[in-house]
Amino acid sequence: MNDPTHPDHEDEVGLALEEGWLPIREVARQTGVNAVTLRAWERRYGLIVPHRTPKGHRLYSDYHVQRVMNILTWLNRGVSVSQVKHLIDSRQQEASVPGNDWDALRQTLITLIGELAERRVDDAFNQAMSLYPPRTLCEQLLMPLLSELECRWQGHFGGQMERVFFYSWLRSKLGARIYHNNRQLSGAPVLLINHSDLSLEPHLWLTAWLISSCDCAVEVFDWPLPAGELALASELLKSRAVLLYSSKALNIGQFPKLLTNVACPALLVGSAVRIHYNELVTPATRIEGLTLADGPPAAQTALQELGLI
Repeated sequence: MNDPTHPDHEDEVGLALEEGWLPIREVARQTGVNAVTLRAWERRYGLIVPHRTPKGHRLYSDYHVQRVMNILTWLNRGVSVSQVKHLIDSRQQEASVPGNDWDALRQTLITLIGELAERRVDDAFNQAMSLYPPRTLCEQLLMPLLSELECRWQGHFGGQMERVFFYSWLRSKLGARIYHNNRQLSGAPVLLINHSDLSLEPHLWLTAWLISSCDCAVEVFDWPLPAGELALASELLKSRAVLLYSSKALNIGQFPKLLTNVACPALLVGSAVRIHYNELVTPATRIEGLTLADGPPAAQTALQELGLI
């Protein structure tokens, strides 16, 4: 499977693009893998080797796009990025997949969190962010990490200290990225509201981050809104969707009133979906027009399927 021939001169780049070549920003748009990660895959592992113009600009073919999608397939199976090149180039299938580095990274982060080592937590996470797309990091690292930490914190002296430290760091980290992305984006935002009466909800911020990574503005309200004010906030923001996040049991009977006059699609996200699932899917009690998503990746997928991001 050979790539097309590199264009000979810089002034031919425009023509090359017309003939099917893609700049890095277009590959990022098609695959969901940002340009920083694509460059890191190239520099560190030789996973993607684009053609270069005389001035060094990267050009990609459909072959490269398909290769990125193949890489994502392996990453989503839990394989670490350092092992993917061999698997793809050897055309290895499902069998005999080697172990991965996620467990080691997770244990490293747990140790650093226990030491309240903010800078080292930040450095480890920044390195992972440069190598993996947000959804892969969410599914393979952060959600399993949160589950393991919750088990560790049960009855553990210092557990509440670690929880507050890590949740505060996570909200600041992801909040800063969302803020930066919002400054670069135009168009109607998704309004994401913490409807669980608990601040620092980590999965709420993971949800916001995944939506933001799809080049969609996100407004996060980290506290519930009463009926009427939710519709007002949605109207003022001209939101494309309203997501109500909760990890706790809710009074589902109040939802129709809460969503009165909300003109855009509404989603319920989080563990509350699993808690109230039977009630939410039973014809007699389900809420018309309310889409369900039990976690951050499911919320991202639901918005994509609705054509909202």
